[in-house]
Amino acid sequence: MTFTIEAGDKAEGRIIWAKIALAAFAGVVEPLFEPYAYIPVDPKNPSPVPNPEQTASIFSFLFYVFLDPSIWLAYRIPHLSLDQLPPMCDYDHAKNLIKRSYPTLILVIMAFMKLASPIGTNRLLHYLEQGGEDEALVKPWVWIICIATGPLINTVLFQLYIFLSTGTLVRVEGIITSLAFDHALRIRLKAEVSDTKKASIVEEIPSAPGSDAGTPDSGSTAADGEDEDSATVHSRSTTAASASTAATVVAPAVSKSKAKSPEDKKEETKGAEKGPKAKGNNLIGKINNLVTSDLNNITSGRDFLFILVSAPMQIILSMWFLYVVLGWSAFVGLIVMVTLFPVPAWVASLMRSTQKQKMKATDGRVQHVTEMMSVLRMIKLFGWESRVNDEVTAKREEELKWIFKNKMLRLGNNIINHTIPLVHMVVTYATYTLIMKQDLSASIVFSSMTAFNMLRMQMFRVFGMVPGMIIANVSLGRVADFLRNTELLDAFTEQPTEDIVVGASAAHEDDIGCGNAHFTWTNEPTDGTVTPSRQTFRLRIEDELVFKKGAFNLIIGPTGSGKTSILMALLSEMHYIPLGPNSWVNLPRDGGVAFAAQESWVQSETIKDNILFGAPYDEERYKKVIYQCGLKRDLSLFEAGDATEVGEKGLTLSGGQKARITLARAVYSSAKILLFDDVLAALDVHTSRWIINKCFKGDLIRGRTVVLVTHNVAMASPLADFVVSIGVDGRIASQGSVSEALAKDSKLAEEFKHEEEAIELDENEDVDEVAGTTDGKLIVAEEIEVGHVSLGAFMLFLRAVGGKWPILFWVHYLGSDGMSEICDALEMWWLGWWAQQYIKSGHGEVSVAYYLSIYSFIVLLVILFHVSSTVTWTYGSVRASRSIHRQLLTSLLGSTFRWLDVTPTSRVIARCTQDIQAVDGNVAQTLGFLFDVTLSMIAKLGAVVIYTPTFILPAIVIAVLGGYLGQIYMKAQLSVKREMSNAKSPVLGIFGGAIAGLTSIRAYSAQEAFKEETLKRLDRYIRASRSFYNLNRWISVRIDALSAGFAAALAFYLVYGGASVGPSGVGFVLAMAVSFSDMILWWVRMYNEFEVSGNSLERIQQYLVIEQEPTPEDGGKPPAYWPSSGDLRVENLSARYSPDGPKVLQNVSFHIKAGQRVGIVGRTGSGKSTLTLALLRCIYTEGAVWLDGMQTNMINLDDLRSNITIIPQVPELLSGTLRQNLDMFGQYDDAILNDALRAAGLFSLQRLQDENRLTLDSKIASAGGNLSVGQRQIIALARAIVRQSKLLILDEATSAIDYETDSVIQTSLRSELSNDVTVITVAHRLQTIMDSDKIMVLDAGRLVEFDTPEVLLENEKGLLRALVEESADKEALIAMAGGKA
Repeated sequence: MTFTIEAGDKAEGRIIWAKIALAAFAGVVEPLFEPYAYIPVDPKNPSPVPNPEQTASIFSFLFYVFLDPSIWLAYRIPHLSLDQLPPMCDYDHAKNLIKRSYPTLILVIMAFMKLASPIGTNRLLHYLEQGGEDEALVKPWVWIICIATGPLINTVLFQLYIFLSTGTLVRVEGIITSLAFDHALRIRLKAEVSDTKKASIVEEIPSAPGSDAGTPDSGSTAADGEDEDSATVHSRSTTAASASTAATVVAPAVSKSKAKSPEDKKEETKGAEKGPKAKGNNLIGKINNLVTSDLNNITSGRDFLFILVSAPMQIILSMWFLYVVLGWSAFVGLIVMVTLFPVPAWVASLMRSTQKQKMKATDGRVQHVTEMMSVLRMIKLFGWESRVNDEVTAKREEELKWIFKNKMLRLGNNIINHTIPLVHMVVTYATYTLIMKQDLSASIVFSSMTAFNMLRMQMFRVFGMVPGMIIANVSLGRVADFLRNTELLDAFTEQPTEDIVVGASAAHEDDIGCGNAHFTWTNEPTDGTVTPSRQTFRLRIEDELVFKKGAFNLIIGPTGSGKTSILMALLSEMHYIPLGPNSWVNLPRDGGVAFAAQESWVQSETIKDNILFGAPYDEERYKKVIYQCGLKRDLSLFEAGDATEVGEKGLTLSGGQKARITLARAVYSSAKILLFDDVLAALDVHTSRWIINKCFKGDLIRGRTVVLVTHNVAMASPLADFVVSIGVDGRIASQGSVSEALAKDSKLAEEFKHEEEAIELDENEDVDEVAGTTDGKLIVAEEIEVGHVSLGAFMLFLRAVGGKWPILFWVHYLGSDGMSEICDALEMWWLGWWAQQYIKSGHGEVSVAYYLSIYSFIVLLVILFHVSSTVTWTYGSVRASRSIHRQLLTSLLGSTFRWLDVTPTSRVIARCTQDIQAVDGNVAQTLGFLFDVTLSMIAKLGAVVIYTPTFILPAIVIAVLGGYLGQIYMKAQLSVKREMSNAKSPVLGIFGGAIAGLTSIRAYSAQEAFKEETLKRLDRYIRASRSFYNLNRWISVRIDALSAGFAAALAFYLVYGGASVGPSGVGFVLAMAVSFSDMILWWVRMYNEFEVSGNSLERIQQYLVIEQEPTPEDGGKPPAYWPSSGDLRVENLSARYSPDGPKVLQNVSFHIKAGQRVGIVGRTGSGKSTLTLALLRCIYTEGAVWLDGMQTNMINLDDLRSNITIIPQVPELLSGTLRQNLDMFGQYDDAILNDALRAAGLFSLQRLQDENRLTLDSKIASAGGNLSVGQRQIIALARAIVRQSKLLILDEATSAIDYETDSVIQTSLRSELSNDVTVITVAHRLQTIMDSDKIMVLDAGRLVEFDTPEVLLENEKGLLRALVEESADKEALIAMAGGKA
């Protein structure tokens, strides 16, 4: 090893080498390669197949050899599925999650190993400068091994640290997700609307600004602190529940956002007070935010030890080394560097404010797009596409303006961070040569440059990571705030001792009911500061209310009176306020409770799983439930029968089917008490009659206690043993038998008299059950793409980046970038050339000023070319963002209704939010990096080849080997990444689904089952994500080993191979070679990251080629006066839902004169709603329709639909004020809006003194969550009236409204609308349409009767006559038809 010192035992000769070999084998090789025995964490439950990670030898563990089988399998097959990944380590199971200590010692050793390379370089070049062996002590091969093994050991330790760190990350994700879910099961669910007190909740928590040097899970070297692993592009994808209506929509991991300071919170609070713009705050969105963006921020801050341990150690050691090599000049440079620190701090503060504005703009667009996409059907039905397009585009432009500013500031930040260390170097070298009068040598230049680089990377890391740590702390605070400060149900709330009222509940432990108590939706004290309109609804039970056990109990009352609240009070969902010692509330849970909500809740499972809901399968009982709930016919229509997946929010089912499945779940359960919240509202009379006769009177319900909320008093009354009537103010109006209730309440008696009963029942419902033929899956598998992302998806981006002058753009961009990289290599070469002059010319003859000024000039060129290329790229990427967003928006707004039917809203929203954010951020960024790194590799390889042409072959071999390893890695990584994304979505899915059905889950006491399912899904996610992170370790270790080997081989060749290269040349070539081989890994990682983010491009491209409706044309614009009347003529109209599907409407012809009111009746499935859709050309139609003399298929769709108004069955509302809901684009004044509300019957429902009456400024929660279904339908009706169309279509628009309000609406529609407005009404109730001018009866898609009610009633065999004959209200209906009513 040395030239002068000899070993003491040299005399032993070859024996000594045999001894060394044996000792090495026994002491090193054997322990390194021996596998370990598997020791289970829980000896009682060992894993059936242990993870190879738990049995791997030390060598296999440090170099990730245990992953080889999975990686080679992935390379051989098209797609590696989750089940083919290594099994989970048992210490990673969600139930075994443990904390591990952070590996501090590893970071300390790493800091020392970092110095091995500069020390080795310094000594090796010093040896060459001295001309060989005369001066040297240690042989040069020792230093060469030092140059190679130092970085390799550092890599192994660094990857081990990251291995432990990412293991912790996955565990923290598991723990926090599990905690948040457990807690969510205990919170009080209330429809939240914006409130100035809580305005700050809406803040969005972001990732660090310019966190280009984020957490160090980089694959290249420890120095490259780019956070690849935690920027999993789709792993945190939003689900329907999260994004559909969240006020602050979940920002995916790729978004760069910014934490808000207290001042901003004040601003936001002011914003909330301003009113209209303050959006409703959505609980599901908030919780999803915690387990997506906040959780991502917390895990991104996991590397705090780098700042506390690693960075200070490396800075101190670098400075020590520089002092040893360059003397006190190193401190002069350091002082300059510290003096310049305020500059990046100033730029960072500018970035923060820009980032804040950008996040505000992004939030605004995302919120707007989310709202728009969730009501896309309504937008298309109303013909609002172009307006919505303009609105969203305006918001997008605002966002892009800030994105561009942000990118420019980031460029400034990068240049400053790049320049400060260069200034440090220039000042240090200038001081060393000009003031200290020392000679620069190659050994000093090239070793000090390595140390300067170390110093620079640590500065980058500290500046990059500190904001991330702060944000992680803020996010941790938000999670803690959610866990500590969310309002819980009374059962989970600790009450101060003095507040506890010893109630009388114990005396009533067997009763079902409550007494002498009030119930509210929130536990907030009501003090005098709350204005009356803000006060919350109270259910006031001032007497005893006891429901009859084993009997049928009805709860009745007007819309919005609090019928549902009684059920919620019994289920302990409302806050209980006892009024005295005799207060009580009780619902015995021993025999089980089942609950069917008014807004039917179904899980994204099969129909069968939804009905069983975890109960054991009993075939006989199950078939009986299907029959009694009228589901037999529905199941026969599905190809897969009860194995049909219902989709997210039950998207494959109609409202009535969802209601009956929710009912079937309750009936099938073994619960003794059944609570039904208006389950008949979504059913037509025919189906309601079936449910009452077969189900409510059936053997499965006999003997169980039923509490039914309903509007349909007359139909349900024969069953009722006990009736409770609620008044408008939340008080009990009457209770007792049906006759007692009617006697006490004249309004109710009148309503009962009017309540129509209809429709003879098909007793032949017994359709033979159809055996499931297919697997019933929805089209969900689209998310997993196999293999690499398609060229088409990348070309979409590249074409958009190039703009109108693609050749000019690419020549300028690639030219600038290439010159920047060449000048970068030239900069290092010039330093070596300068150092060489001292050897040639001797001390004092070298013009320092000349060499220093040329060096400074080259540095300036590097910066200028870099700025030129980056600005060009930024312009191009912003242009691409604009173009792709415009194409996507246009495509979605032009999509067909058929496509909307089969596509979950959440997927559409995901394309417009997270995928567009990926295009704005990750796609552009990683592609830019990829070009940079590619050009840099070419420049560095060129430099090596120019100096040592013989090394072109090894360089190519290294590049090919690196590329081959990268190919294998990417094949496995893409599969695992996609599996990870797909494993994350179900975790969020069960979150959204469970919170939407929280009341039902708690009613059934199914919390534990849901917790278990969450843990199961978490385990699947943890399994995929551990493999994902470990694969990064596998590739990093291998390519770093390759890099070290390449550098060592090159150094051996330069020293021992007789190369005629001086010390400066050796230093330059070594620096270039090491940099080149490092970049292979950087390139592989960047390319992989680009492929993964390219997944977003692929997903966007899928939505650019969807079915489109005809686009507007100039020739399709109707005259300005059209339509001047509502005259409608239809000839031979046929319709189908898909181009090759069966006809659902067959040759329908009729003529409706302007101003006529026409009712449409018919059984379920007879084509009533289909006809309304066909009139608006929402489905494929044949035949002709004339409106006011113009054929509608010649008119542009948006013109047609904006002149016809339809109110669909399910009213769609946006979060915001009532005013915004009535007039989305701010076109009308308040007088018109109030008139419309009056005409729609809202004012007949509420009195001026009502505490919670609705006004134009009332806040509407997301999807109208704080309104009853009836109130929502009234608002939708008012919105239609505001449009003042000549043709108004009501599609069962008043089905959830009680009879009295319905009659008010019908009367006001007659009087408020002008004489030439035609009204077509599809109705549930016969009274709604019996006084129409004409009635249309449909059957199986054909028009069977169409005439005035009087004429139709005269036909004894007519269908309408049959319906009226069946009705309990026959005389009243006939009187109405005759115009006497």
